[in-house]
Amino acid sequence: MYSSKLIFAALFTALFNVLVNASDLPAIEIKGNKFFFSNNGSQFYIRGVAYQADSANATDDSTITDPLADYETCSRDIPYLQELNTNVVRVYALNATEDHSQCMQALNDAGIYLIADLSIPSVSINRNSPSWDVTLYDRYKKVVDEFQNYTNVLGFFAGNEVSNEWNNTDASAFVKAAIRDTKAYIKDKGYRSIPVGYSSNDDSVTRLDMADYFACGDSDERADFYGINMYEWCGKSSFQLSGYKQRTEDFKNYTIPLFMSEYGCNEVTPRVFTEIAALFSDEMTDVWSGGIVYMYYQESNNYGLVSISNGKVSTMADYSYYSSEINAVSPTSTNSASYTPSATSMTCPSVQAKTWLADDVLPPTPDKALCECAYDSLSCVVSTDVSDDDYADLYEYICSEIDCSGISANGTTGKYGDLSACDAEVKLSFLLDIYYNSIGESYACDFSGSAVLKDASTQKGCSAVVSQLGSIGTNVISATATYTGDFSYGTATGTADADSSASSTTVSSKAKSSGTASNTASSSSSSASSSKSKNMAPAAAPSSSKVLISLLATIGVFAGMSFAMI
Repeated sequence: MYSSKLIFAALFTALFNVLVNASDLPAIEIKGNKFFFSNNGSQFYIRGVAYQADSANATDDSTITDPLADYETCSRDIPYLQELNTNVVRVYALNATEDHSQCMQALNDAGIYLIADLSIPSVSINRNSPSWDVTLYDRYKKVVDEFQNYTNVLGFFAGNEVSNEWNNTDASAFVKAAIRDTKAYIKDKGYRSIPVGYSSNDDSVTRLDMADYFACGDSDERADFYGINMYEWCGKSSFQLSGYKQRTEDFKNYTIPLFMSEYGCNEVTPRVFTEIAALFSDEMTDVWSGGIVYMYYQESNNYGLVSISNGKVSTMADYSYYSSEINAVSPTSTNSASYTPSATSMTCPSVQAKTWLADDVLPPTPDKALCECAYDSLSCVVSTDVSDDDYADLYEYICSEIDCSGISANGTTGKYGDLSACDAEVKLSFLLDIYYNSIGESYACDFSGSAVLKDASTQKGCSAVVSQLGSIGTNVISATATYTGDFSYGTATGTADADSSASSTTVSSKAKSSGTASNTASSSSSSASSSKSKNMAPAAAPSSSKVLISLLATIGVFAGMSFAMI
């Protein structure tokens, strides 16, 4: 049964649907380490709820459970969020191909802003093998494009707990590059200046360096805000005992808005949320701008405020405790006109073993046109039949035979190859082509069927970057790549015309849209092959002795013989 408060909230929302539209909710702006309403300059504190069913196994847009693309769901839940005095929801995975207008309007009418994560689990920066590439950048841009027109978008998270301990902090360089490029994309498109930030874990070793790293540097590359997923206060703790006092002291000089992007320890249940009074007290509000409780839906991890059964909402004990605490806070506020930030910059942490591994030299901006130009210029490429799971073995062998610097990216040294921001298929093909050209024989482009020969081609808009690329892809490139027409992976056929405005080469599969970009360079191949044939040769075929062994083995197989290699 709905309570009288929920009925009133629903009626209030319905009335607002008639009276207001999305443009009526003022955007949130940043000055120093605080958020402010853009219309009147009053301070904004986050009273947030993490709002999403589990999307840990999402592999693409179609597999995401997107609560903002389902009006029946969001309109059901918004009255419950309103009763919690919610002014922000955090959504971790969004389907950028769906329409979100109804739910965004409904959130606006309820006075609720959105902080959206730009990635999804399968399209995100991998802490163990970090990369900031064209596929990720395309994903981020699509989410920005879908949500940029809503003024109740408070901001975007470019990553969530990507680096979670000191030995993978090199991945933070790639997240910071994502922040830089997303901010630049928003500016280049002429969109409203939507803040882009990062959500970190609360690791004791990396806590301070991590926060400093994302707040340091030029304004065009540092985070606009910083969230910490903090679960230090459990049960009926206190400001001193919980660690909140020390954390507040740690960040007293932080220069960008800081808030708890997740909180709500469940080691003691039910959760009574006594930390809320501290979080919004004068002891913390000079440093912190509120927080986002984890989470709305009850799931196996037992963090839910409500449970859902047959589409019906039932509030849990945590919901009542949280409601009581969050509705009782009234933090001291300032106004942007009378507020002067005490500091404007942070010092970047230095690389240090067993502490911090991310250099302040960031990866290049992913350049789709450059990668497409590079691929077309190759004669030997990875077969489209090869699974991505098999790429690692090919990389391991190839990089034992040739210099792979052209596709490598090292967040600790700050060294990035010209094609390091391309997707895996382009990078592997580039290496296969280097290997093939170093041997100069067709057998060198086989790898047991994993590689194929194609016609190399260079469009007019690609010629400058192709010519500037060195033999291994580590030159400084000044030219701009422009790719014309549709791009596809696969075995190419036809005759390439280096002087034509578009290549005459056609390809067999995996069509992708083309683009124009500038940053680094593409690969060139001086040889072109008109044959698609695959010559059986072992992957390790650089020496004549290995070729001979392979030929003997092949003859033996066809003759029905058994060989014992000693």
